[in-house]
Amino acid sequence: MKSFLIRFLNLIIGLFLYSLGIVTTIRANIGYAPWDVFQVGISNKTGFSLGLVSIMVGVTLVVVVTLLKEKLGLGTVCNMILIGVFIDLIYPNIPIAKDFIIGAGMLLLGLFIVALGSYFYIKSAFGVGPRDNLMVVLKRKTKLPVGVCRFIIELLVTIAGWFLGGMVGIGTVISVIAIGFCIQIVFKVLKFDVTGVKHETLAETYVVLRKEIRGQ
Repeated sequence: MKSFLIRFLNLIIGLFLYSLGIVTTIRANIGYAPWDVFQVGISNKTGFSLGLVSIMVGVTLVVVVTLLKEKLGLGTVCNMILIGVFIDLIYPNIPIAKDFIIGAGMLLLGLFIVALGSYFYIKSAFGVGPRDNLMVVLKRKTKLPVGVCRFIIELLVTIAGWFLGGMVGIGTVISVIAIGFCIQIVFKVLKFDVTGVKHETLAETYVVLRKEIRGQ
């Protein structure tokens, strides 16, 4: 049971840090990351909070990937709900950058926080988030390289978000280019091999949890 709780704690810490990173990049105010352009655009149009929009988008993606027979994990479900909850809790407490230099610093800091959150979140091995699941589905259906699939998805959500009023700027370009480097640096410093993680489905997590409870 102890090992399950440690993994679950890693998941929650990861999702909180991921949310903190997202809010920090948004409040940098020099252009949002692709999914944030889309979600802020919807938030502006509907009046819903950014966190609620994040949950709504996550639920929609989970339904889509489930219909396309992609397996879900506990991490997928928690990602869908908790990132939105954390975003709404954190958002009012992060000030907006007043100039480009401060904004650029906040953006870079936010990307590194997202990378650190990814480390804890992936380390828990409870499954990937709904947005990553969509990328996996697209790769499986089209046979295109995963990088191309990610680029297509992020380009489409950026365009859609821009039409909805989300901020596209130099920060958007920096986010697309820099996030991979930030993740690579953090994973290297922490000596984390992402390929060594075997993610559990919800059914597998249920079996593992039952075994750990019986083993007490």
